[in-house]
Amino acid sequence: MWAAKTIFLALICTLLAWLGIRVMDALTPHIHEREKIGENPISVGLFIAGFLIFIGLVIHGATTAPAAVGGPFWEYLLDPRRLGMLAVSFLISLLVGIALFHIVDKLTPKIPFASVEKDSIAVGAYVFGYLIFFGLIIHAALTTPL
Repeated sequence: MWAAKTIFLALICTLLAWLGIRVMDALTPHIHEREKIGENPISVGLFIAGFLIFIGLVIHGATTAPAAVGGPFWEYLLDPRRLGMLAVSFLISLLVGIALFHIVDKLTPKIPFASVEKDSIAVGAYVFGYLIFFGLIIHAALTTPL
């Protein structure tokens, strides 16, 4: 049961990470994350590294998440409260991440955040940071006692 839950949560969180990057593309139209990352092997490497850290945080969170053992298998695997926490965490990470991106960009006019679009490595580093940010939020959602 434990392994099935870990694999299930890793798959759900991977889908959320992919969706998060798609939403980032839409919310930051001047930065085309998915297109720019593929332009340079270093940016691809940064993306993969961020993704591996993200998945590591997800697997650690899934394996250490508090759970009631001894109940029905499907209730253990598809805990609606835990899945709800993941959904809320996903929305919070997107909204807070994008909002803070824009706020800090406005507060630091001599550091134009949108200039990351000019270099695929910069975009790779930007998405690397987002994946770690998102991984930490998901990890907290998975390990929070309900």
